[in-house]
Amino acid sequence: MSSKTFKPDPKLDLVLERVVDVPRELVWRAWTECEHLKKWFTPAPWQTVDCEIDLRPGGIFRTVMRSPEGQDFPNLGCYLEVIKNEKLAWTNALGPGFRPMASPETTHCGTFMFTAMIMLEAQGKSTKYTAVAMHQNEAGRKQHADMGFQDGWGAALNQLVAHAKTM
Repeated sequence: MSSKTFKPDPKLDLVLERVVDVPRELVWRAWTECEHLKKWFTPAPWQTVDCEIDLRPGGIFRTVMRSPEGQDFPNLGCYLEVIKNEKLAWTNALGPGFRPMASPETTHCGTFMFTAMIMLEAQGKSTKYTAVAMHQNEAGRKQHADMGFQDGWGAALNQLVAHAKTM
């Protein structure tokens, strides 16, 4: 499903869409290589201090975010779809190997489960970047929105762009 055919449900989905002035291959690397992801993934002053990526459907996507106070927040998920330079989808509802999780193994993202998609479309030397967080219900969407989805994911994207320009 490309961003051209994806129709978000405004009651359940949060969407961040922008054209960024870096090639999609660099955006892809920033999302799929731990040494790059750790430099931009968490909006400052938070940090991403650990990362594990097994870039295949069923593979692990794990990060550890550190608050400014030094508290660590692990996040565990499973990749659902990997299309190089085009689409990355994962969920915190499943663990590695598509094993269902009783609840999200995260303290930072609260109690809601979600599926995320990052879709990339080349636009000359720029990239149309679409991030979607899909939720099971309106309460989960609201909780994610209230946590600052737009500001947080937008700030992280700004950091990704700044980092990609140094790659």
